[in-house]
Amino acid sequence: MEENKMLNYIKSVLVNMPKGWLNLTTHRLDIYNERLAKTQFLEKFEILFNNNNSESSSLEELPTAYDYIRLGHPLSCLLEWVIAKLNNLKSNNIISFGSKTIPILAILRNNLLENKNTQIRYVGELPDCFDADILRSIYGYKFDLKQVDKAEDVTSFIGSIVFIQQQDVLCNFDVVPNVDFYVNVHSHLGSILLINGEQNETYISEIQHVRRRETIAMTPANSLAVLKSLVEKSTSGINRNDVIIDKTLVLESINEITATSTKPLVASSGLSIQYAIMMGLIHDALENHKGKDIKIVVPPNCYGGTNDQARRVAACIDNVEILDLPVDGDDDMVYSIDVILDKIASEDAIPYIIAEIPTNPRVEVPDLMKLQDALSKKRKTKDGEIAVDPVFILDQTFCPNVHFLGKGKILSKVRTVSFASGSKFPSGGQCTAGYCIGNITAELLMEKIEIHLKLCDNEATDLQLEILAKQLPSMKQRIVDAYKNTREFVNFINDTLPEAKINFVSEELAKKGFTPSVFSLDLPTKGNTDEEKESYKRKLNHKLINLMITEIPEQSKYCVSYGQLKGCYWTIPATSTQGTTKEGDKDYIARVSLSPNMDLALHKKVFLDFVESI
Repeated sequence: MEENKMLNYIKSVLVNMPKGWLNLTTHRLDIYNERLAKTQFLEKFEILFNNNNSESSSLEELPTAYDYIRLGHPLSCLLEWVIAKLNNLKSNNIISFGSKTIPILAILRNNLLENKNTQIRYVGELPDCFDADILRSIYGYKFDLKQVDKAEDVTSFIGSIVFIQQQDVLCNFDVVPNVDFYVNVHSHLGSILLINGEQNETYISEIQHVRRRETIAMTPANSLAVLKSLVEKSTSGINRNDVIIDKTLVLESINEITATSTKPLVASSGLSIQYAIMMGLIHDALENHKGKDIKIVVPPNCYGGTNDQARRVAACIDNVEILDLPVDGDDDMVYSIDVILDKIASEDAIPYIIAEIPTNPRVEVPDLMKLQDALSKKRKTKDGEIAVDPVFILDQTFCPNVHFLGKGKILSKVRTVSFASGSKFPSGGQCTAGYCIGNITAELLMEKIEIHLKLCDNEATDLQLEILAKQLPSMKQRIVDAYKNTREFVNFINDTLPEAKINFVSEELAKKGFTPSVFSLDLPTKGNTDEEKESYKRKLNHKLINLMITEIPEQSKYCVSYGQLKGCYWTIPATSTQGTTKEGDKDYIARVSLSPNMDLALHKKVFLDFVESI
C-alpha cells in the first residue's frame, strides 16, 4: 500500500515537474548550499510527499539539489530517493551514474587507498567496457572476479564484495547480507549503486567524489526514463535512431571548428574527457617509458575540478606527482613552463602540462610564440640524454574557436591534446558533453585516451550527441555575438567605475581570435588593513550580484555557467569553480559571463544603480 502511494505520487510529480529539471545544466547558487547537496532538496521534497503535494508551484520552490547536473540534479536525487524507499535504506546509500563501470572503479579506488581486498561477483556477463587487465596494470586496482548465478550464491569474505547484474529494470535489487555493494547496469542508461550495511556507509562520500570528478550522475533524460519505467511497470529505455548521423555531424563540426583532421573524442562531460586524457597519457608513459616518474603540471588556481582530479590520479599511482604551474597575475605562464620543464628534464621524468588559454578566471593569454619555443625546446637529462618531450593538455573552454593544432598553427608540432567543456559554448548550456582533439603529433596518444574513455564508459550519450549536432554548427557565430556584448559591457564598466580592475582580453588579442565572453571584476575597496579591504570587497561582490539577479531575474543568474544561449551569469570563483583549490590560490572576485542574447541596456542601467549606491 505504501509503495503504491509513493509510486502514484512520483507519477504525479513527473507530470508536474519544472522544465528545468530536465533541461538545465546549471542551477541557481543563490538557493544552493553545497554542504547540504542533495539532502536539503530531499528533506523539502519529503515534506511535499508527506502532504501529497505535487503541484508545479511547490516543486518549483524546492532548493537547488546540486549546482551542476554533472554532479547530480533533481531527477537523479528523486530516483535515488525512490530506490532507497523501496529497499528501506537512506537515500545517501543509492548513487546513480551515467557510466556502467565507474561505480565499480570508485569502490576499487577506495580499497586501493585503504589496502583492502575486493571480490567482484557478477551474473551473466560483465559490461563490455570492463577491462580487468588495464584496471590492474594501469590503475593499480586489485580484485578477484567470479561469475555466479544469483546474489544468494555469494559467500562471506574479509573485504568488500561487489555484485554486478546487467538488467533492463534498473530499480530491482535483491539485497542479501553478504553483498556490500550492488551495481545494477543498463546497456544505455548507466548504472545504479546500492551501498548495503552501515559498515559500508564510510564509502559514500568517497564514491560521491568519484562521481563528482571522474564521470557524471545519470543524466536527467535517463533518470526520467528509469522513473517512468518504475511507475508505469515497463522496461526502461530510450531509443534514438539517428545516433550515427548525429555523431558524424559532431565529429565533423569539431574538426571544422578546430581546423584539424584527426579523430575527435566526445565524452559525457569536460571532466570525463579530462580523466580519459590523464589515464591515457599515464598508460602511454607506463608502457613506453617504463620506470620513469610522471609529472603532471597544473596551475594551482585553475578550475577546481581540473586541479582536484589531477591530484586524485596522483594519489593512486606511485610514480605520479603534481607540480604547480603559476600562470596568472605577476606570474608568466611561459616562464613558469620553461623553468619547470628544465627541472623535469634534469630528473629524466615525463612531463604532462595542463593549462587554460585564456586562463580562468584572470582571462590572460601568454605570448604564443614564446610558448611554442618553451614547449619545443630540446632538453637533456642530467646524464646528457635527450629528455622526453612534454605533452601539452590545453583547456580551450573559454575560446574553443581558436586554431592551435592544425597544420602550420602555433602548437602543430608540439604534442598537444585540446579539450573543451561541452556545457559551455559547444552545447549552449544544454548538455554537459565535452570533447577533445589531438594534433598530428598526438595521434598515438589519442588512441590510448580512447581506450580509457571507453573503459570508464564515459562517452557522450545519444541525447548529448543529438544536442551537440544541433548546437555546434552555430557555435562560432554565438562566440562572436557574445564577445560583442561582453566588450561593450566591459567598456561601460570602465567608464562608469574606472577604479575597478577588469581582467579581459585586449583589443589586440581579440583581433587575433581570442574573443571570450567572460571577464573578471576586481571591485574597488576601502579599509585600514588588508583584512578590512578584503572583507569590504567580498561584501561588495555579493551586493553587486544580488542586485543583478534581483533586478533582472529572468536574465541575470548567480550561476556557474558560460557560453549559454541567453542571459548573463555571475559567480565568485573562490566559492564555486575553485571549490577544492587551496585557500591561498582562490580568487575572491566576481566572474561575469555574457551570452549573445540578452538585454544589455538593462544590465548597464542596473550596474549604474550599483555604482551610485557605493
